[in-house]
Amino acid sequence: GRMWAYTVGFTVLPHVGGFLGWLINRKEIPVWYEKLKKPSWCPPRKIFPVAWTVLYTGMGYASYLIWNDLGGCSSKAAVPLGLYGAQLALNWAWPPFFFGARNLKMALIDILCLDCLAIGTICSWYRINKIATLLMVPYLGWLAMATCLTIRIWKDNPEQKTGKSE
Repeated sequence: GRMWAYTVGFTVLPHVGGFLGWLINRKEIPVWYEKLKKPSWCPPRKIFPVAWTVLYTGMGYASYLIWNDLGGCSSKAAVPLGLYGAQLALNWAWPPFFFGARNLKMALIDILCLDCLAIGTICSWYRINKIATLLMVPYLGWLAMATCLTIRIWKDNPEQKTGKSE
């Protein structure tokens, strides 16, 4: 019974920050985000919650597999789960930078660091569990799109680059 709780806990964890980010910033989306110049390939707004639900579930379960394979919070787990935790923190920090502070430059710096940590996470997981690694691949693909989107929005909305104007 205990392993079931760990499985659920690890799988749900990424959703916590994602949900809080949405909850805190949801009012900024129709007001500010809709007015930004975005590229034609920007996914429709309705796609984002569906995509993040699938991605967070996959990465959360993958982190459980790594944790389980390494025998819990052992010294062997420090780097692979540390990288995962760091990239998750940067993932959760992006919406407050982008929507909350409207600071496109900080959001861009955040997502570029996030990309590096996500790649590092996947590389550190490869020898531990191939399924966990594969579960992270869609996330990496979505991050690549999100990074390109952040760059384009930052470049195409110069008046927005400095953040909120009071």
